[in-house]
Amino acid sequence: MATDMSFVDYVLETARLGGRLTYRKLFGEYALYLDEKVVAFACDNSLFIKPSRAVASLAPELPQGPPYPGAKDYPIADELLDDPGLLRRLIEETAALMPLPKPKKKPAKTSVAGS
Repeated sequence: MATDMSFVDYVLETARLGGRLTYRKLFGEYALYLDEKVVAFACDNSLFIKPSRAVASLAPELPQGPPYPGAKDYPIADELLDDPGLLRRLIEETAALMPLPKPKKKPAKTSVAGS
């Protein structure tokens, strides 16, 4: 089942991180980014936070499950949608632990034969 856009909007609104928290559609589901770092996934209308020390210290009791078939287990943060402050803090601390995205390589220039 694909995630409803209304669920993604609800997560963004609840986290109260403004334009810093964005999303990209990913195979019918969504990846959530804070300051361009992937911090969570919205899959099947559930919120999966990237596993990290932040989850272990702030919300160790979160249930675990795979966001999609074949994936490793991720903490499921649906219950934090009722606690915007903790959700925001968890997202921010998770982002602080994630590496910066790798720069995209520019395509090599091709030469035109006979020039």
